[in-house]
Amino acid sequence: MLRSGGPFLRDLVALAVAGFVLTAPPVFAQTADPAAAADAAATAAIQAGPDRDRVRLNQQVFDRVWNEVRTEYYDPTLNGVDWRAARAAWRPRALAARDDRELYRTLDQMLDLLDDQHAAASSPAVVRRRAALRTRRPVIGVTVARQDSGDYRVEQVRPGSPAEEAGVRLGWTLRIADGGWAPEQDVNEGEPVSLTLRDETGTPHALTLMPRVMEPTPAFTADRSRPGVLVLRVEGFEPGLGLWIGQQLAGLAPDVDVVLDLRNNPGGRLVEAEAVLGCFLPARQTWAVRTNRSGRQQTLTTGTPCGELEEPVPNEVAVLVNGASRSSAELTPAALQEARRALIVGERTGGAVLISLDTALPDGGSLSLSRADFVTAGGVRLEKHGVTPDLSVPMSTDDRRAGRDPVLDAAIAALAGSVEAEAATTPN
Repeated sequence: MLRSGGPFLRDLVALAVAGFVLTAPPVFAQTADPAAAADAAATAAIQAGPDRDRVRLNQQVFDRVWNEVRTEYYDPTLNGVDWRAARAAWRPRALAARDDRELYRTLDQMLDLLDDQHAAASSPAVVRRRAALRTRRPVIGVTVARQDSGDYRVEQVRPGSPAEEAGVRLGWTLRIADGGWAPEQDVNEGEPVSLTLRDETGTPHALTLMPRVMEPTPAFTADRSRPGVLVLRVEGFEPGLGLWIGQQLAGLAPDVDVVLDLRNNPGGRLVEAEAVLGCFLPARQTWAVRTNRSGRQQTLTTGTPCGELEEPVPNEVAVLVNGASRSSAELTPAALQEARRALIVGERTGGAVLISLDTALPDGGSLSLSRADFVTAGGVRLEKHGVTPDLSVPMSTDDRRAGRDPVLDAAIAALAGSVEAEAATTPN
């Protein structure tokens, strides 16, 4: 499946696991202390490293990832990385991984050498969770984003979830180094999950949460609670997005302002981005150029109007973005901004806009890898730069905790102001 960015969340930073030996455990002398004997046996098992089946699976996964990068990455120079040296350095560590947590940390640390946000390996648990995202399933109720430290920042706490009831708050840090659950592990009904978190003051919070089966959150929502404003919240560029937006816009009065909220949107299907643009831009309008590994270029143009629309809507439009808006959630506002069709409001986007493809790994995990470069119709390369808003409005953790939304408020005010200004300059 072609995507315009990396996975929903990068699983982990790799952790070096040197020092394990693939040998039989040593024989210990008899002891009259059963507890000491048990401790010695546990120590020997740890030193012994993974069993043969685990080593074989680790080898298959690592080799698939390494070869896929070598032969399929969009830049044949691999951004100047000595990929053979990377194999020599990281393969022994990958083979020594005792579980998915260690293996996928190692893979991601090797992939980090490419300095490409799209290059990421997702563990089988993450793949399963992603596939079940819009289904009824057991959850603990936190959404986290990976930080440069390798830990995770809590970005969302679901209302009514075990996490909310336990007092977990936005902005806390999930400490991977301190042990407990990590995002590459499953969450199963009836199995407690231990979390090690730190709040904004550095105070630790060790929590044990019991997952609860909850209904899925919708991928797209429409808010018509404000007079003269339609707010379309998009969690991801998932199947059916273009059709859904077309349905929301069909029959909309031309004096209703449209706000497209793409904050914290990780992107998704390129075809859905094209469909969304078809709601606002003329058909067959060039909006981007992609270049594959061989250097062949393809011009991207808008298609027919999306959903039930016969032609693009004339309504005033604002698009909300932030640093967690990635891939299609950057391509879309960039195209609308260049066409002077929308006001972009919020914070600079993440700068992760290469065209990627997810491929399956032998253990059920997946590899996301950039397969094509991307520039806008105006020749701007957004990778590592992102989209700069027309109206810069920050939003703090305190704002979110208090339920305030200064970005949305500023967008609505700006659209109202532009309508008033247009009316004032229109001759009677």
